[in-house]
Amino acid sequence: MMHPFECSDCGNARALLDACRHCGSLTLPIVLNETIEWSLKHGGPTAEEAIERLTKFLRRASEVGLKAVILIHGYGSSGEGGKIKWAVHNALANHYFSDRVDEYYFGEEVAYGSDSYHELLRRRPSLKTHLKHFKEGNAGMTVLLLGSRA
Repeated sequence: MMHPFECSDCGNARALLDACRHCGSLTLPIVLNETIEWSLKHGGPTAEEAIERLTKFLRRASEVGLKAVILIHGYGSSGEGGKIKWAVHNALANHYFSDRVDEYYFGEEVAYGSDSYHELLRRRPSLKTHLKHFKEGNAGMTVLLLGSRA
């Protein structure tokens, strides 16, 4: 799998939020794909930590020019959605990320063949390979379309 970012100083693959592990550069990386999948649940953060992490990620994603993020927040084991999922949904519904996120689609609303599915593909054809995770809808993911209002 190709890494979505490249160090602008040494050319090696690197993460968006951290310094380059090869040369230590803190400059913004080069984006290799306009759409990426990013896991918010990695490392088991609390809901509050997850929102802080997402805030930092979206700020940096806007700075480097990402167009769309498939946000993996998980569904939780309760059968009704976990705390991170609901924290993300509430933050989006309350316009917490409106300075970075133009539109969002909750995974359960983006089932294959739905109006939302076709609208996403029309607006961002690059999402086609990523939307395979949404064949039946996916309540553990949310699609974020990022804007240029940063």
